[in-house]
Amino acid sequence: MSTTPNIRKLSELEHGDQATCYVLLTQQDQAKTKADKPFYRVTFRDQKREAVVMVWSDSPWFAPCESEWQVGSFYRITGTYEETKFGPQITLTEARAVVESDREAGFSENDFYLSSRFEPDQMFRDLLDIVEQQIIDPHLQELVRLILTENEEEIKTFPAAKRNHHAYLGGFLEHVRSVTQTAVFLADKYAEYYRAMQPPLSKDLVIAGAILHDIGKLKELAFQPQGSGYSAAGQLIGHILLGRDIVRAYAEKVPDLDPNVLLRLEHIIVAHQNLPEWGSPVAPHTPEALLVHYADDIDAKFHMMAMALEAEDQTDPEFTSRNNPLRRALYRG
Repeated sequence: MSTTPNIRKLSELEHGDQATCYVLLTQQDQAKTKADKPFYRVTFRDQKREAVVMVWSDSPWFAPCESEWQVGSFYRITGTYEETKFGPQITLTEARAVVESDREAGFSENDFYLSSRFEPDQMFRDLLDIVEQQIIDPHLQELVRLILTENEEEIKTFPAAKRNHHAYLGGFLEHVRSVTQTAVFLADKYAEYYRAMQPPLSKDLVIAGAILHDIGKLKELAFQPQGSGYSAAGQLIGHILLGRDIVRAYAEKVPDLDPNVLLRLEHIIVAHQNLPEWGSPVAPHTPEALLVHYADDIDAKFHMMAMALEAEDQTDPEFTSRNNPLRRALYRG
């Protein structure tokens, strides 16, 4: 009788399937039960789906989970896949780290590196075109171009976040391009609507702020292709202040930049998340900061909703599960 395992993709499994899968360990959270017993909530994924393994203190997997398993490492697991009200889960029967011989059975690291659906070189050119064609102030244009071109490789590859939205290769650039395109539309619309506003809406600042609002994430995140974590600076300072520091440092290379323009740009960066509980020390106090905040917010929120509706969770044909960053069941109809 053949002992070849039934190796399948995690994303292809249906409720009740028993199979062996190659997976990436992306999260390993320790907690305690009401009886004060420790347990782990371990998240594994492939390119299209993630599933949780609950590792209780009396499980044979508790000791290896605690001392051997590592976030960012690949594993071959065998178990039963289930769609639960808490999202996809797996009950393990076997688990071990991937070894070199697994390549003969079809394992490849590249199968797990999530990436943007858009081509990074084209997205980067799109941003530069907006900078060169639509920012009128030559000194502000020079500042934004400098930051983009001197950080091109990181901008093309970094994710936009550790999790929740655009958390994949090229996600940072995908998010920034989308936010900027929305911000350009909003700036044109409201500049036309409110011509008597003083000072008039600065489309230059809206564009510069949209492009640079998340630039601190290049220092906040400790980038790894299989899934990024936070750097020490990211944990202790955060991307908002790191972003302001980056802009200030580059502004020293553009001595003719108007100090008031720089101040208003810094304000867009520090205010773009609007609320202290979201990370901003101040709310938007300028029209430009307000537009960038909402362009950023709608792009992140819509991405979360779209990803939940694109997911292959069909347990309930009318509603998605609540296992998504918005923490709500979305109506499919």
